[in-house]
Parts: sequence; structure tokens; C-alpha cells
Amino acid sequence: MEGDNFVLETKNINKYFRKPVDFHVLKDISISIKKGEFASIMGKSGSGKSTLLYILSTMDRDYTGALYLNNELVTGKSQKELSRIRNKHIGFVFQFHYLLSEFSVLENVMLPAKKLAEKSYIQIKKDALEKLEMLHIGHLAKQRASRISGGEKQRVAIARALINNPTILMGDEPTGNLDSHNSENVFSIFKQLKEEVGLSLLVVTHDEDFAKRTDRIIQMEDGRIVKQ
Repeated sequence: MEGDNFVLETKNINKYFRKPVDFHVLKDISISIKKGEFASIMGKSGSGKSTLLYILSTMDRDYTGALYLNNELVTGKSQKELSRIRNKHIGFVFQFHYLLSEFSVLENVMLPAKKLAEKSYIQIKKDALEKLEMLHIGHLAKQRASRISGGEKQRVAIARALINNPTILMGDEPTGNLDSHNSENVFSIFKQLKEEVGLSLLVVTHDEDFAKRTDRIIQMEDGRIVKQ
């Protein structure tokens, strides 16, 4: 590994879809994300952005090439080990918030930390409340997730993604479902996390205004990186 400044690095990642016919969906992808960098991935629908993100987040193991997280090779590790690594080191924010509607906001945020089981219940609850406060939604802690607005739900999803203090936060169209006001809020939160916590962020987006304000745009076309 060159330098230990990268939180994420890939070397020559290739991915094929085998059905219904062979399709070479990712072609020779080599990228690196530095500590504290806020990068975005752009490209037309079908360019391979989300497919790449699922590999980078260790959810998809079916590829060739190498993926490093915090300078450690994660390619080839078992499902169980990857699940632990993912839960500990990667925060994920989707276009849809995927909150459990019958649970309270606080319970939703606590879930990944309970799964990781490295801290006591009391500590997890304290951490979750801190994350909610940081995102200015502490007052919603006891509300049911089904009772809050779309913009608030996405903030809760961000708090949940941050609960285990990940090394990198990944987003798949995290503002895709939000109006411009709430999109702006999400961008501000991400920027604040980069500047104040030194978090690395990698976000797939269609929103050019959003992407332009990130540190770097990784441009994809037909499964290749054409600019980064």
C-alpha cells in the first residue's frame, strides 16, 4: 500500500453480470479516497455508479480486483467478517431512509451499535442522543419514526449511519428524494462532518449542484472512470 492516508482504495476492480447474457458492468476501476475527503460519483443511469458503491461498501463480493479499507485488504474475507467490518467502519445513507416505522427515532439510531455490541446499552443510548443533537433533531428522539417529516427521516438515517463512528460515510442518492431545502440541509451536514469530525464521504448523486461543491467528482461512463 502506498501511504496510509487512504481510507478506501481499489485496484483494477471488474464486475460482470452473468444473466441473461454476460455483461461487463465495471471495467478496471482504480480509485482512492483520502482521509477527510468528500468525493462524489456522477454518471448517467446505467453507468455503474450504484454497482460500484455496493462493492465499495463490501455488500457485493462478486468481483475481481482488490478493495482496501483503512489499508487492509477486505477482498476475499468471509461474509461474517465483512458484515462486522461494514457495521464498524462504513456508514450508509440511501435515497430512502429505511427506518423501522414502529420504532422510535432513538431506537432506530441505536440499532447498528446494538448489532456491533461493543458498547453497553447505556453508552449506545448516550451516543445516539449525541448524534441526534448534533443533527438538531434531539427533540424528536422519542417520536415514532413514522410520525416525522421526510427531511427529518433522512437526518435520522444519517445519525444512524454515524452511530458506530465509521471511517467513511457512503451515500447512494441521499438527496434524491428530498426538496431543495432538505437537500441543502443534507449537504451542510455532510460538509460539517468532513470539517469538524474529519469524516471521509463518498456520495453517488445525480445532483450536479451537490457534486460541484464536493472536493472531487469521480465521473463514470459505461462502467469506466473517465475523470477523477
